[in-house]
Amino acid sequence: MTVSRILALLALLLAVQAGPLAAQQLVVSDKPEDVSITIYRAPDRGDAPINANWPQGYALITETRTVRLPAGESLVRFEGVSEGMFPESAIVTGLPDGVREKNRDARLLSPQGLIDAYLKREVSITRTNQATGLSRTQNVFITAGPDGGVIFESEEGFEALRCTGLPERMTFAKLPPGLSAKPTLSILTTSQTAMTVKLTLTYLASGFDWQANYVATVKQREPDETARMDLFAWLTVANGGNQSFDDANMMVIAGEPNRERQDNQLRPTGGSLQFRCWPMQRTDQVPYNPGYLAAVPPPPPPMAMMDEVGESIIVTAARRTDRMMEMAVPVAVVVAQQEDLGDLKLYRVPERVTVNAKGQKQVAMIVQPNVSYDRIYVAKATDYDEDSAEVDYILRSRNDVKNGLGVPLPAGNVAVFENSFAGPLLAGEGAIADRAINDEIEVEVGSSVDVRLSVVQLRKTERKENWRAILSNARDHPVTFEMEIPYEISGRVKGIEVIDGVPTWRVTVPANDEARLDYAIKLR
Repeated sequence: MTVSRILALLALLLAVQAGPLAAQQLVVSDKPEDVSITIYRAPDRGDAPINANWPQGYALITETRTVRLPAGESLVRFEGVSEGMFPESAIVTGLPDGVREKNRDARLLSPQGLIDAYLKREVSITRTNQATGLSRTQNVFITAGPDGGVIFESEEGFEALRCTGLPERMTFAKLPPGLSAKPTLSILTTSQTAMTVKLTLTYLASGFDWQANYVATVKQREPDETARMDLFAWLTVANGGNQSFDDANMMVIAGEPNRERQDNQLRPTGGSLQFRCWPMQRTDQVPYNPGYLAAVPPPPPPMAMMDEVGESIIVTAARRTDRMMEMAVPVAVVVAQQEDLGDLKLYRVPERVTVNAKGQKQVAMIVQPNVSYDRIYVAKATDYDEDSAEVDYILRSRNDVKNGLGVPLPAGNVAVFENSFAGPLLAGEGAIADRAINDEIEVEVGSSVDVRLSVVQLRKTERKENWRAILSNARDHPVTFEMEIPYEISGRVKGIEVIDGVPTWRVTVPANDEARLDYAIKLR
């Protein structure tokens, strides 16, 4: 007997003694015990608002789950993970023998998902005659759907679902395999003995975003006092998925992590059906009415800015004097705590919060009262002509302790409120980029009809042009003005200095007065 035959007989004998392989056993984990979410901003979004339909940022999610593993091979299903999960990023720790295989189940149990799963298969449809009350059930074959309508073939031919005018109900023989009620990550693992283990699941997921929303409240002051404002920032986070994360530890990251460009993970299939029917008249008898031609569900409402206004983590109050001259200032009991994370900044919410599905949440982020600033009127010479036009103004400060700041400021939109005889009014909206400590801060607010500028060409030769700029101030206090002249100046002109490489006319104009500047630019 040859050696190969002996080895074959030994293998057969061992297989007979071991008996048949144990069947794969299913273990379902439908709810995490503890969740932590760290949200990263959408890259390259700038000052645009968060995408309400599907936020373009991402999150690092860590879940802790306890499962009972049987002896042998088992399939563990983590139900309720984020639908934007990047499955290649998923890490599972705590298994006795590690992970053999992992899969993301992308098909969701829904009307649309059922039709998609039963495409080219047979289902039952029941119709009720409203006049007689009798119901009729027949088997039909789904030939098209679910996008753009559902077409099925019956004994009468091809028909569109919900287009006969009779109540219709579809019945499916069984739940199709691979169709889950929740986004699910499945893993294959093996355990030598039955045991209870605590597993940690960590993964990246798209469909999240966050931003800072600032409220700058300008304070009243006397003419000789320093201009001050209260700076408050909301931390706004968005979850575009259909999964809520209850009682979670939440953090956000400010800055730009070094992450390679990658397309967002395809969202699992699911949702409602769209029914499209052609009316029973001739085309020339049908009035133009999109709602009559197509019964399409309306789009979902926009996400609320605050999904749980009554939650204790957010407490605001409005304070106003009898003269209505004090601003409405948000007051926060709990404020996100800032921590350093290398070159990035981490903001940690000190209490657990619920990040609702399809919702946004706001938590106080920065509270800096009595920030000193300068109001600067700014212009660019090339944007004006001989007709007097109003001038824009900005609020400028430096991010240091001396000016009442000295904290990292993430990029975000700024709403500026000022006093008036009728109370606080919105003066304008601007934006700031990410600003580190000691950086200069500028917020564009709006324009003033009381400060106007005209730029007139006086003469022109082959080598230069002569111009005159006239700035008028109709306000009852002096204003500081800066005008950029993006050309090479001919000679030395009093009042012009180079700021950030650009010749700039900087002047303070007294109340109800004007200032003039004559200058020449070189021609090449």
